[in-house]
Amino acid sequence: MKFTKDFVFGTATSSYQIEGAHQQDGRTPSIWDLFCKTPGKVFEQHNGNIACDHYNRFEEDIQIIKELGVDSYRFSIAWPRIFPREGEYNPEGMAFYINLAERLREEGIKPAVTLYHWDLPLWAHEKGGWTNRESVQWFLDYAKACFTALDHVVDSWITHNEPWCAGFLGYHQGVHAPGHTNLEEALKAVHHILLSHGEAVTMLKSDFSSATPIGITLNLSPVYAMTDSVNDQLAANNADGYSNRWFLDPVFKGEYPADMMNLFAKYVHSYDFIHNGDLAAISVPCDFFGINYYSRALVEFSAATDFMYKGAYSDYEKTGMGWDIALNEFKDLIVRLRREYTDLPIYITENGAAYDDQVEEGKVRDALRTQYVEQHLQAVSELNEQGMNIQGYYLWSLLDNFEWSFGYDKRFGIIYVDFETQERIWKDSAYRYAEIIKNKAILPVNS
Repeated sequence: MKFTKDFVFGTATSSYQIEGAHQQDGRTPSIWDLFCKTPGKVFEQHNGNIACDHYNRFEEDIQIIKELGVDSYRFSIAWPRIFPREGEYNPEGMAFYINLAERLREEGIKPAVTLYHWDLPLWAHEKGGWTNRESVQWFLDYAKACFTALDHVVDSWITHNEPWCAGFLGYHQGVHAPGHTNLEEALKAVHHILLSHGEAVTMLKSDFSSATPIGITLNLSPVYAMTDSVNDQLAANNADGYSNRWFLDPVFKGEYPADMMNLFAKYVHSYDFIHNGDLAAISVPCDFFGINYYSRALVEFSAATDFMYKGAYSDYEKTGMGWDIALNEFKDLIVRLRREYTDLPIYITENGAAYDDQVEEGKVRDALRTQYVEQHLQAVSELNEQGMNIQGYYLWSLLDNFEWSFGYDKRFGIIYVDFETQERIWKDSAYRYAEIIKNKAILPVNS
């Protein structure tokens, strides 16, 4: 399977997961710093205080990225480094990202920058976080500072990474920071996140007259019913509404799905947090669409749950996260997006797998991850042969890192990190990925 010469191969990380340096150069805490201190929220109360110490080791990491041969590196900016307090800009914090982006460019690597990958400043959280409509303006102030300092060295911008996680895992299910369990809060948070996305896109294009491509990244899981019974079909519809359509519809159609508004209404006092003009702002045209894809969802009817569905048993092979490896479903998802939502260029902004990696004689033999990456790249190639216009693929993740509520227990990296010594060790998957990039093709090993 071959890739065109302009297909973008990349790898990705996020600020809180790798940077560490939690009190360095003026950074103040984020909601994740607080969440990690809350007993029972994060595996063994791990935290991002040191993580991969990327903030102090970025030169070493850039060399790894360069040796991999990727065209682009996707990273996120830590908002609490840029505005440690409301209205207080921190040039020291920004200097790190200017330096990082300039060094990447010098090495021939295109910086793809995510503005928000979940590390909301604690000062913002204390004023209501994303449930407060003022959060839209706080985000715009932050985005403006980033655009001003970095637009000339950035190859592409992503406003938000996975609003589903920030909104629903953070404010509804409570398994991510800030750890709330209130659907009304979650819907407000999601709305303000999406609104801040649209307003930031408009600001970059109008106020900055910038030609730098900008888009949003959604995590999408195609949903399947356990059986073709009416009940299971209803379950699948509701699961799809909660996971996918609640985000796709406002971004691409300028509306929230009515069936889900009805279903959520039992838990929401009023939808008056949606103001006139909001949905037009959210659905502003972007330049590309980012998709994070890991797995599919298989569901069955359950009258005992809020939205009448629950996960069903699946006999698929699974990653170390217990997630189904679902290649045909990945293809179904892209075909559906093309049919129902958008003709924008698509980038797979994250795809990868966690496994229980071990270092043996200085090597990490991660054959299952290597196979996972090969299979998904093959699927991308086949989709492009069907004219699906996927223009790039970012492997998650460059480094083993802080895996949110799983702490350091789950390893997604293609580079192994010894968190005691900060030693970086190339896994077999990293060598294989470098080979695929070099050949712009998935050739048999040792061919």
